[in-house]
Amino acid sequence: MTPPRSIFLGITGASGAPYALGLARELAARDCALQLCISDAGVGVVAHELRLPGDDRESVTAAFLSAAGAQATVFSPADFAAPPSSGSAFPEAAVVCPCSLSSAAEIALGTSRTLIHRAGAVAIKERRPLVIVPRETPLSVVHLRRLLELSEAGAFIVPPMPGFYNRPESLQDCIDFVVGKILTVLGFPQDLYPAWSGLE
Repeated sequence: MTPPRSIFLGITGASGAPYALGLARELAARDCALQLCISDAGVGVVAHELRLPGDDRESVTAAFLSAAGAQATVFSPADFAAPPSSGSAFPEAAVVCPCSLSSAAEIALGTSRTLIHRAGAVAIKERRPLVIVPRETPLSVVHLRRLLELSEAGAFIVPPMPGFYNRPESLQDCIDFVVGKILTVLGFPQDLYPAWSGLE
Protein backbone atom coordinates (compact mmCIF):
# COMPACT_ATOMS: atom_id res chain seq x y z
CA MET A 1 0.00 0.00 0.00
CA THR A 2 1.23 3.49 -0.84
CA PRO A 3 1.29 5.57 2.35
CA PRO A 4 -1.50 8.16 2.38
CA ARG A 5 -0.58 11.82 2.14
CA SER A 6 -3.74 13.01 3.86
CA ILE A 7 -5.48 11.39 6.82
CA PHE A 8 -8.62 12.03 8.83
CA LEU A 9 -8.06 11.29 12.53
CA GLY A 10 -11.15 10.85 14.66
CA ILE A 11 -10.75 10.67 18.43
CA THR A 12 -13.74 9.38 20.39
CA GLY A 13 -14.47 9.22 24.10
CA ALA A 14 -12.89 5.80 24.62
CA SER A 15 -9.83 5.57 26.82
CA GLY A 16 -6.60 5.60 24.82
CA ALA A 17 -5.70 9.23 24.14
CA PRO A 18 -1.94 8.45 24.35
CA TYR A 19 -2.32 6.28 21.23
CA ALA A 20 -3.92 9.18 19.36
CA LEU A 21 -1.18 11.54 20.51
CA GLY A 22 1.57 9.17 19.41
CA LEU A 23 -0.11 8.64 16.05
CA ALA A 24 -0.58 12.36 15.42
CA ARG A 25 3.08 12.91 16.28
CA GLU A 26 4.25 10.23 13.86
CA LEU A 27 1.96 11.40 11.05
CA ALA A 28 3.23 14.96 11.49
CA ALA A 29 6.80 13.67 11.21
CA ARG A 30 5.82 12.11 7.90
CA ASP A 31 4.38 15.38 6.56
CA CYS A 32 0.83 14.05 6.33
CA ALA A 33 -1.95 16.57 5.87
CA LEU A 34 -3.93 15.86 9.03
CA GLN A 35 -7.65 16.42 9.50
CA LEU A 36 -8.68 16.18 13.15
CA CYS A 37 -12.04 15.70 14.82
CA ILE A 38 -12.44 15.04 18.54
CA SER A 39 -15.86 13.94 19.75
CA ASP A 40 -17.59 15.78 22.59
CA ALA A 41 -16.78 12.97 25.02
CA GLY A 42 -13.30 12.72 23.56
CA VAL A 43 -12.42 16.28 24.56
CA GLY A 44 -12.73 15.43 28.25
CA VAL A 45 -10.92 12.11 27.94
CA VAL A 46 -8.03 13.65 25.97
CA ALA A 47 -7.61 16.42 28.54
CA HIS A 48 -7.73 13.97 31.45
CA GLU A 49 -5.51 11.20 30.12
CA LEU A 50 -2.88 13.51 28.64
CA ARG A 51 -3.05 16.02 31.52
CA LEU A 52 -3.63 18.86 29.10
CA PRO A 53 -4.57 22.39 30.15
CA GLY A 54 -8.00 23.79 29.35
CA ASP A 55 -11.51 22.45 29.66
CA ASP A 56 -13.10 23.47 26.38
CA ARG A 57 -12.82 22.08 22.85
CA GLU A 58 -10.63 24.84 21.44
CA SER A 59 -8.04 24.89 24.23
CA VAL A 60 -7.82 21.09 24.56
CA THR A 61 -7.47 20.63 20.80
CA ALA A 62 -4.75 23.28 20.65
CA ALA A 63 -2.90 21.66 23.56
CA PHE A 64 -3.19 18.23 21.92
CA LEU A 65 -1.72 19.45 18.64
CA SER A 66 1.04 21.30 20.48
CA ALA A 67 1.95 18.16 22.43
CA ALA A 68 2.01 16.20 19.17
CA GLY A 69 4.06 18.84 17.36
CA ALA A 70 1.42 18.67 14.65
CA GLN A 71 -0.70 20.98 12.56
CA ALA A 72 -4.17 19.98 11.45
CA THR A 73 -7.38 21.19 9.91
CA VAL A 74 -9.76 20.86 12.83
CA PHE A 75 -13.45 20.03 12.48
CA SER A 76 -16.32 19.98 14.95
CA PRO A 77 -18.08 16.62 15.31
CA ALA A 78 -21.31 18.43 14.41
CA ASP A 79 -19.92 19.82 11.14
CA PHE A 80 -21.54 17.64 8.51
CA ALA A 81 -20.64 20.19 5.84
CA ALA A 82 -16.92 19.50 6.38
CA PRO A 83 -14.93 18.00 3.47
CA PRO A 84 -14.58 14.56 5.15
CA SER A 85 -18.36 14.20 4.84
CA SER A 86 -18.04 13.96 1.07
CA GLY A 87 -16.43 11.29 -1.05
CA SER A 88 -15.31 13.92 -3.54
CA ALA A 89 -13.28 15.75 -0.90
CA PHE A 90 -12.31 12.87 1.38
CA PRO A 91 -8.65 12.42 2.39
CA GLU A 92 -6.69 9.34 1.35
CA ALA A 93 -7.32 7.45 4.60
CA ALA A 94 -9.12 7.64 7.92
CA VAL A 95 -8.26 6.42 11.40
CA VAL A 96 -10.52 6.36 14.44
CA CYS A 97 -8.20 6.11 17.44
CA PRO A 98 -9.26 5.35 20.04
CA CYS A 99 -12.63 4.13 18.81
CA SER A 100 -15.41 3.59 21.30
CA LEU A 101 -17.52 0.54 20.56
CA SER A 102 -20.58 2.76 20.24
CA SER A 103 -18.79 4.67 17.47
CA ALA A 104 -17.73 1.39 15.86
CA ALA A 105 -21.37 0.31 15.89
CA GLU A 106 -22.52 3.59 14.30
CA ILE A 107 -19.98 3.20 11.50
CA ALA A 108 -20.79 -0.48 11.00
CA LEU A 109 -24.51 0.25 10.78
CA GLY A 110 -24.00 3.17 8.40
CA THR A 111 -25.52 5.76 10.72
CA SER A 112 -23.89 9.14 11.19
CA ARG A 113 -24.53 10.90 14.47
CA THR A 114 -21.19 12.72 14.28
CA LEU A 115 -18.63 13.70 11.65
CA ILE A 116 -16.42 10.84 12.88
CA HIS A 117 -19.14 8.31 12.09
CA ARG A 118 -19.77 9.94 8.73
CA ALA A 119 -16.07 9.91 7.86
CA GLY A 120 -15.92 6.20 8.65
CA ALA A 121 -18.93 5.54 6.43
CA VAL A 122 -17.44 7.59 3.58
CA ALA A 123 -14.11 5.77 3.83
CA ILE A 124 -15.95 2.46 3.44
CA LYS A 125 -18.10 3.54 0.51
CA GLU A 126 -15.14 5.15 -1.27
CA ARG A 127 -12.96 2.12 -0.49
CA ARG A 128 -10.35 4.25 1.23
CA PRO A 129 -8.25 2.74 4.02
CA LEU A 130 -10.12 2.90 7.32
CA VAL A 131 -8.36 1.91 10.53
CA ILE A 132 -10.45 1.27 13.64
CA VAL A 133 -8.60 1.11 16.97
CA PRO A 134 -11.29 -0.25 19.34
CA ARG A 135 -10.73 0.37 23.03
CA GLU A 136 -12.99 -1.70 25.27
CA THR A 137 -12.67 -4.80 27.40
CA PRO A 138 -14.15 -7.30 27.75
CA LEU A 139 -15.80 -7.45 24.34
CA SER A 140 -19.40 -8.57 24.19
CA VAL A 141 -20.97 -10.54 21.36
CA VAL A 142 -22.54 -7.29 20.17
CA HIS A 143 -19.12 -5.61 20.02
CA LEU A 144 -17.59 -8.53 18.16
CA ARG A 145 -20.39 -8.58 15.60
CA ARG A 146 -19.99 -4.88 14.82
CA LEU A 147 -16.21 -5.24 14.50
CA LEU A 148 -16.68 -8.23 12.20
CA GLU A 149 -19.06 -6.19 10.06
CA LEU A 150 -16.47 -3.43 9.79
CA SER A 151 -13.77 -5.91 8.83
CA GLU A 152 -16.04 -7.48 6.23
CA ALA A 153 -16.67 -3.98 4.84
CA GLY A 154 -12.93 -3.50 4.38
CA ALA A 155 -11.83 -1.72 7.56
CA PHE A 156 -8.63 -2.66 9.35
CA ILE A 157 -9.30 -3.55 12.99
CA VAL A 158 -6.19 -2.78 15.07
CA PRO A 159 -6.91 -3.38 18.77
CA PRO A 160 -4.40 -1.63 21.02
CA MET A 161 -2.76 -4.83 22.22
CA PRO A 162 0.96 -4.24 22.78
CA GLY A 163 3.28 -7.17 22.22
CA PHE A 164 6.02 -8.11 24.64
CA TYR A 165 8.46 -9.94 22.40
CA ASN A 166 10.26 -6.61 21.99
CA ARG A 167 10.73 -6.51 25.77
CA PRO A 168 9.24 -3.07 26.45
CA GLU A 169 10.86 -1.16 29.27
CA SER A 170 8.29 1.59 29.65
CA LEU A 171 4.66 2.47 29.08
CA GLN A 172 5.80 4.57 26.12
CA ASP A 173 7.31 1.45 24.53
CA CYS A 174 3.87 -0.20 24.72
CA ILE A 175 2.19 2.87 23.20
CA ASP A 176 4.80 2.98 20.43
CA PHE A 177 4.12 -0.67 19.61
CA VAL A 178 0.46 0.06 18.92
CA VAL A 179 1.22 3.23 16.99
CA GLY A 180 3.76 1.32 14.92
CA LYS A 181 1.13 -1.29 14.07
CA ILE A 182 -1.25 1.45 12.86
CA LEU A 183 1.50 3.00 10.73
CA THR A 184 2.29 -0.37 9.20
CA VAL A 185 -1.35 -0.98 8.28
CA LEU A 186 -1.40 2.45 6.61
CA GLY A 187 1.66 1.53 4.55
CA PHE A 188 4.27 3.58 6.38
CA PRO A 189 7.67 2.20 7.34
CA GLN A 190 8.22 2.45 11.07
CA ASP A 191 10.98 1.90 13.60
CA LEU A 192 8.98 2.32 16.81
CA TYR A 193 9.43 -1.37 17.59
CA PRO A 194 11.67 -4.02 16.05
CA ALA A 195 10.38 -6.70 13.73
CA TRP A 196 10.20 -10.21 15.17
CA SER A 197 13.52 -11.97 14.65
CA GLY A 198 12.99 -15.12 16.65
CA LEU A 199 13.79 -16.09 20.20
CA GLU A 200 17.23 -15.30 21.51
